[in-house]
Amino acid sequence: MDVVLLSRLQFAFTIMFHYIFPPLTIGLGLILAYLETRFFFTKKPIFSIASQFWTRIFVLNFAIGVASGIVMEFQFGTNWATYSRFVGDVFGSALAAEGIFAFFLESGFLAVVAFGRQRVRAGLYLFSVYMVALGSVFSSIWIVVANSWQQTPAGHHIVDVLRPTTLADGSSGVLPWVVDGVVQRRAEIVDFMGMVFNPSTVYRLTHVLLGCAAVGAFFVLSISAYYILTNKHREFAKHSFNGAVIFGLVAALGLAANGHSQAQNVYAYQPAKLAAFEGHFETGRGDLNLIGWPNAEQERIDFAINIPGGLSFMVFDDLSFSKTVVGLDRFHVEDRPPLVIPFFSWRIMVGLGGLMIVVCSLGLWFSIKKTLAEKKWLLWTFVFGIGFVILANQSGWIAAEVGRQPWTVHPPVEWNAEGTDLITAADGRYQYDESLGLRTKDSVSAAVSTTEAKSSLVLFSILYLALLAVWIMVLDRKIRTGPKLEDGTDAHGPGGIQQATSDRQHARLNDDSIVKGGA
Repeated sequence: MDVVLLSRLQFAFTIMFHYIFPPLTIGLGLILAYLETRFFFTKKPIFSIASQFWTRIFVLNFAIGVASGIVMEFQFGTNWATYSRFVGDVFGSALAAEGIFAFFLESGFLAVVAFGRQRVRAGLYLFSVYMVALGSVFSSIWIVVANSWQQTPAGHHIVDVLRPTTLADGSSGVLPWVVDGVVQRRAEIVDFMGMVFNPSTVYRLTHVLLGCAAVGAFFVLSISAYYILTNKHREFAKHSFNGAVIFGLVAALGLAANGHSQAQNVYAYQPAKLAAFEGHFETGRGDLNLIGWPNAEQERIDFAINIPGGLSFMVFDDLSFSKTVVGLDRFHVEDRPPLVIPFFSWRIMVGLGGLMIVVCSLGLWFSIKKTLAEKKWLLWTFVFGIGFVILANQSGWIAAEVGRQPWTVHPPVEWNAEGTDLITAADGRYQYDESLGLRTKDSVSAAVSTTEAKSSLVLFSILYLALLAVWIMVLDRKIRTGPKLEDGTDAHGPGGIQQATSDRQHARLNDDSIVKGGA
């Protein structure tokens, strides 16, 4: 294997492991905000008990997420130096905004949420929970902005990388930086808001946040269903399940609606990606392949079961099921995405999304009928369902990122005046302007060897697997311990932090008087 493939595998492994945790923290953060709001207004202990339990798990997920995410930023500089130079100005602003507006906000107030329940007033504690939830959402916003810019770049122009040099006459000056005969380029922001709200940001951010909500909901459903099956913490499990199943159903339905509009956005800006998703080889009426096996060599889908014209309807909302959809035949072979991975990961995501709607609908129905405890098959489905929801989330990202290949930064495409076909060259195929994008093979660091890439991949795999084992062990312990109140039944005493400080001062004075009396 070459350095490009090894570097891609390394980044894919680390980011897929890391991406287990941000959706959990975002989803649980929203649930914590709901529980604390209910407790603040109703004063019912069950909401406080539930909030404390999910807070302990939230803190665990946050810690593992931070530890596993740091590595990725270093990989930009070690394995992807050319890429980092090209996107540095864009990513620098987005990641700086994430650190300032998101990470500091979330981590700062997390200390209050984790340790301040008995030490601050109820209003301040509720505000802190809101800030933690908001911080986790802000974090996702800036990461999605950066990633969306790679898919649909906007708000920038491309300039040469200039370096100080000594000119022929002995004076100092600057010239373009040339590496192996290639002038190095970088994207420079000219419109910050244009970069932030690039053509795919809103679609992708909505999909990501709904996916996070689904992960958080099914995580709660999994543990709640386990408690119901084992007849433990029944009241807690019932309240948690009822809220989470509604949350999960809303998220799943939202994902279906947003997924339809996002597919249309992908077609407008990355038609080769959508053609790979659907195995659509020949430009013409688009049939929607439900299942099959993509045959890239003979450019067909073997064993296909499809809906004639279904892709035309999905892309254009075309009720005639006959409009022309651009296929892979409009692109040179070297400009086409890989076929098998996007084709199947897309179907895994969509299929599991549909299954989420079905099981949440059943869960809500039987919960309303008060017969949920009798449906052990459904409860076991929810216990293991969190794994499938995480798989759906991962599959969506795999489809999006592998479908973007062979580009790390996708160049724009141009459509004809009618918007029915791409503006192609004489050979009938689209010619990308490569000066406006960056190929994956040109993005890696020239200084990294195959041996270094292999060894680092192995070491990261061992480290992350160990981290996964620790997470599972600690999480299992917390689930087995179950929900319980922290010391003291009054979650927010009348004195809050002032009372706690006063109590500590009185205790200190009493200790001093005892010492003096003993002397």
